[in-house]
Amino acid sequence: MLSDIQKDRLRKLKKLREAGIDPYPARVPKRTEIKEALEDFSKLSRANKRIYIAGRILSLRDQGGVLFIDINDGYGAIQVFANRKELKDFGLWKETLDVGDFIGAKGVLFKTKRGEKSLRAKKIDMLVKTLSPLPDTWFGLKDVEERFRKRYLDLILNPEVKGAFEKRSLLVRQMREFLWQEGFMEVETPMLHPTPGGAIARPFKTKHNALGEDFYLRIAPELYLKRLLVGGFNKIFEIGRVFRNEGIDREHNPEFTMLELYWAYQDYESMIKLTEKLLKPFIRGPWKRVKYADAFKRYAGRDLAKVKDKEEIDNIFKKKVRPSLKAPTILYDYPKAISPLSKSKADDPETTERFQFIINSMEVANGFSELNDPIDQKERMEYQEKLFRRGNLEASRFDQEFIEALEYGMPPTAGVGIGIDRIVAIATLRDSLKEAILFPTLKRKKK
Repeated sequence: MLSDIQKDRLRKLKKLREAGIDPYPARVPKRTEIKEALEDFSKLSRANKRIYIAGRILSLRDQGGVLFIDINDGYGAIQVFANRKELKDFGLWKETLDVGDFIGAKGVLFKTKRGEKSLRAKKIDMLVKTLSPLPDTWFGLKDVEERFRKRYLDLILNPEVKGAFEKRSLLVRQMREFLWQEGFMEVETPMLHPTPGGAIARPFKTKHNALGEDFYLRIAPELYLKRLLVGGFNKIFEIGRVFRNEGIDREHNPEFTMLELYWAYQDYESMIKLTEKLLKPFIRGPWKRVKYADAFKRYAGRDLAKVKDKEEIDNIFKKKVRPSLKAPTILYDYPKAISPLSKSKADDPETTERFQFIINSMEVANGFSELNDPIDQKERMEYQEKLFRRGNLEASRFDQEFIEALEYGMPPTAGVGIGIDRIVAIATLRDSLKEAILFPTLKRKKK
């Protein structure tokens, strides 16, 4: 059911059309960005040069024969001064403009008596007539879930939110540029997998109608990236979405962005150093190194060697150890029982060359010296398959095609997966992944 405000805007829309004005034109005249106009204000105002600007109306003040219109084009804001004596169709615009509309304005720059930089409008164009009102710009959009559900309003009303996602874009760009400079090649691998693998997680299942077969949204790109190592690529990475059918909380979202990279002829020590270098621009403070067994002993009060059950180890770690790790910490030398894809240490077969970067109790990176022994890998995958058939829906599945690829030989390799959303949350001082993902997963709102 339409509100009174929406009915009023529809009336204004009709009035514009009756006046021969297209309220949704396809083209915008050549314009000057507001940020550029403000930077060159002195030069442009002295020259009395007419410029064209465009943006969304964020506030509108009617002073009888004058309209003061504040517009924002996403990167800058300026006041448009519209005077009855100078603006054609002043009466029409006075009656039809609303906060939220997109307009274009042509005129000259000047300063008002109060010294505010403004544009004296000689012409106004309607670029988009909006039909729903923005929330009150003073009180903003305060309901947290509504902010996530209507992120577009959140971005309009909360500049700091928009700024955080601009930082996210820059962060991803910097990561890419760093890896390119280090000689890594970016690749793309499938998101639809016939067999879920590469991580311990429950997958989303779908069906390909033409093939008549089940597929799974990828829980990690790992097993396909390793096929490329077999094929002869030595330094590769991928940034993309992965999907895990798990709970939603401060640290988890069912779909998230991961950077995964592999470096042939290197081990986990080399990858730890590279990861530190990669994350240095975004994480303040030095990383301290702690052995997994030592952290287990210190924070859980248990001797890791005496805990044999894989699920018990993981549960103790998640409940006792990880919550205690607030400062930037590199945990290394993980037990084999919870590391099905990493290489065992030469002097301790039950311990693997695996590491995790943890900060604020969140795992932000997970890497290891990659397992490349096809016989060992097959045995571990068979064990994971048994766990799955016993009811563990998060266990990795047996992937025969991947084992066949390993049989052709994968060079000694180090790899790491980095959670982009978590790095963004930490770098922008956000306390939840929902604040680092533009459109986090939410339960459908009941109508």
